[in-house]
Amino acid sequence: MIYVFQQWLFDKMNLNLKKKNALITGGANGIGEEISYKLASEGVNIFITSRKKKNIDLLKKKLSKFKVNVDGVALDFLKKNWIVKIKKFLKNKSIDILVNNAGHNLNVTDPYCKRKNWDDVMNINFFNSVEICNIIIPKMKKNKWGRIVNITSCAGLENMGPVTYGVAKASLTAYTRTMGRILATEAKNVVMTAIFPGVVITRGGHWDKVLKSNPARAKKYLNERAPLKRFGKPNEIAPVVAFYCSDLASFSHGAIIPVDAGQSRHYMYFN
Repeated sequence: MIYVFQQWLFDKMNLNLKKKNALITGGANGIGEEISYKLASEGVNIFITSRKKKNIDLLKKKLSKFKVNVDGVALDFLKKNWIVKIKKFLKNKSIDILVNNAGHNLNVTDPYCKRKNWDDVMNINFFNSVEICNIIIPKMKKNKWGRIVNITSCAGLENMGPVTYGVAKASLTAYTRTMGRILATEAKNVVMTAIFPGVVITRGGHWDKVLKSNPARAKKYLNERAPLKRFGKPNEIAPVVAFYCSDLASFSHGAIIPVDAGQSRHYMYFN
């Protein structure tokens, strides 16, 4: 019932985003795809990064009904040439909204892993976002308007998941808080926030695979760690992201927003 009311409320809001231009990293799959869909439904022109061109082409078809421009660049944040590719892609584009969504634990679970593993996890979850912000923020400041939403994780605020992933997401969370404050002093209409989702199930994602291969493990996790006893869905994250992409977020500089149904332990009444 709460979710139905939330959806109704977001649908009634006028986010005034029509004809804005958004860049969503990892925007063709999972939470990123749902964010692309939601922003397109608000009249936003969508630009994405994806590792595979076929995923970009598929997203174009899915969003064609919204009559907005949709384009993307195929790149891999683990390859050294990614920044050259994205700079070329963005050269003649004015980006109003940036959603730093791309991220993955890369299945690095060993807390004593090699430096190369650390570099890869930090690059895909943190440094890529910083690099893209450094490209786009100056243009936002010049245009006197911009919204940056970083998709981080509960793992960035507490002991949850692999060490490398938690540290990378904690870095992105801290970056949001400190950089958000700087932007508030330098360009009051350029707002940086962070959304940290709880456990969300996505097609082909980690928990989708666990549900198929080891449903007992998934059930145990939900019973012990999730107050709602279920996974979140991408369409429960995307409307919140859209809100923070709008003028309605004008007083939210550096805000860190949980969308986790109370999963984070520091919000649990029994902790």
